[in-house]
Amino acid sequence: MLYKFNYMKIFITGVAGFLGSHLAKRMLDLGHKVYGNDNMILGDKFNIPKNIKFYKADCCNYDLMLKLTKKIDIIYHCAATAHEGLSVFSPNFITKNIYQASVSIITASIVNKIKRFIYCSSMARYGNQKTPFTENMDPAPVDPYGIAKVAGEDTLKLLCKVHGMEWNIAVPHNIVGPNQKYDDPFRNVMSIFINRNLQGKPSIIYGDGEQKRSFTYVDDAVFCLEKLGLDKNIKNEIFNIGPDDEEISVNQLAEMVANETGYNESPIYISDRPQEVKIATCSADKARKFLNYKTKTRLIESIRLTKDFIKKRGVKKFNYKLPIEINSKITPKTWSKKII
Repeated sequence: MLYKFNYMKIFITGVAGFLGSHLAKRMLDLGHKVYGNDNMILGDKFNIPKNIKFYKADCCNYDLMLKLTKKIDIIYHCAATAHEGLSVFSPNFITKNIYQASVSIITASIVNKIKRFIYCSSMARYGNQKTPFTENMDPAPVDPYGIAKVAGEDTLKLLCKVHGMEWNIAVPHNIVGPNQKYDDPFRNVMSIFINRNLQGKPSIIYGDGEQKRSFTYVDDAVFCLEKLGLDKNIKNEIFNIGPDDEEISVNQLAEMVANETGYNESPIYISDRPQEVKIATCSADKARKFLNYKTKTRLIESIRLTKDFIKKRGVKKFNYKLPIEINSKITPKTWSKKII
């Protein structure tokens, strides 16, 4: 059952980013009034949908967020420096833009009496636990990014219990598709592979490449987020969002990308990244039961659609603008020597 309003006033943090921009477009298509902010550290003005009210603003700026979220009905918190691997080497930068940013927007939401808050968390919450990950597992993150995400979850649940705001937590699994930042050397493995292959360069793989992952096409994730915000009967819940029937190794992904791009050279292998989880796959049973989740876009099609987007926008050199705070002998040389 959806909220009985002609339209809702919906605020999306990170609206110039990948997930936030797709979610904003969907909410516009549904007839809602959409507002959003982005600090543009990682956002792209190309992604910002027309017909939204956009603010260049940082979630960490509490006073500004308090002002911008007045008279809003629902908030989706998509903004994040979602760099799990980098967080081991830039913990201050990453966690500030995860935990401090989350507390700021959560607090502003409670003060402004927002009806419901949807928090986008991460599979990093589960760490190295036995797969498939299920929502009833206690979080056990193994890196600063995951720790910060779980801290944001815990703060949200506590403050909502005390002050009476509804919440839902989405736990997306490796979202891919158009609008994803593909010149970021620190994250987005599929887009990195595609961007390199289209430039005539081999994929670079950390460790033996037998890390196991699943990939979610962005429209499938947005379908679930829509329900988490607009369905009156789904509240105060945590949901994994991602396919549990297309587990794939990084080696297999590199091969599929090479086949799609027409690149025929073998990948380059380098040392493991510290604290990288070997196998990270989830159960989607709860999302299927309550959200009617389905994997509508299969992995091979996700690769094709992402490739087409990158070709249309044009390949790019990788941008190393994010800081590396701890540069030591174990820092991946792909980052310290800028070789991606």
